[in-house]
Amino acid sequence: MSSRIEQIIEEIEEYIDRDCKFQPLSSTKIIVNKEHLDELLRELRMKTPDEIKRYQKIISNRDAILADAKAKADAMIEEAQVQTTELVSEHEIMQQAYAQANEIVTQATAQAQEIIDNATADANEIRLGAIQYTDDLLANAESIIGHTLDSYTTKYDGLINSLQECYDVVRTNRAELETSAEDSLAPQDYSGEVQ
Repeated sequence: MSSRIEQIIEEIEEYIDRDCKFQPLSSTKIIVNKEHLDELLRELRMKTPDEIKRYQKIISNRDAILADAKAKADAMIEEAQVQTTELVSEHEIMQQAYAQANEIVTQATAQAQEIIDNATADANEIRLGAIQYTDDLLANAESIIGHTLDSYTTKYDGLINSLQECYDVVRTNRAELETSAEDSLAPQDYSGEVQ
């Protein structure tokens, strides 16, 4: 079952692959609808904390599993101790009681350790899965944001270059006007030459 975050990431990928067109003369840069992409990213931001909380809850259940395993182990050991006490009350069966008690304690300890080991392994697997899943989500978000940033940086650089060209043309035109104005204001003699 995929999460809403995975669905949003798939929607972003589909939107980029299916709905976005390439910029003229480019096979790597695309034109995106900023509002649509912002809406998808905003929903992704809102859903990410809920997903993380869900996985933190799973990880916190590890403590409950370990506590339950410890309680079962303690109950087994206590039962073994009670049986040991009952067995040693008779002198003639004392040796047999010790042997049985030790066997019960050994079995209980082994079972308790096995339960704790299994619970710890399960909890670690869940924790690592949650960390990997969250890292995958963040990597996808990082990639999308990076591509968007690259696209807007290119557009911004193009705007700056265009403005610089306009500025240079305006300065050149003003310089030409000043030269023309100075020439027309200079005194001339009857021969038409500038004095």
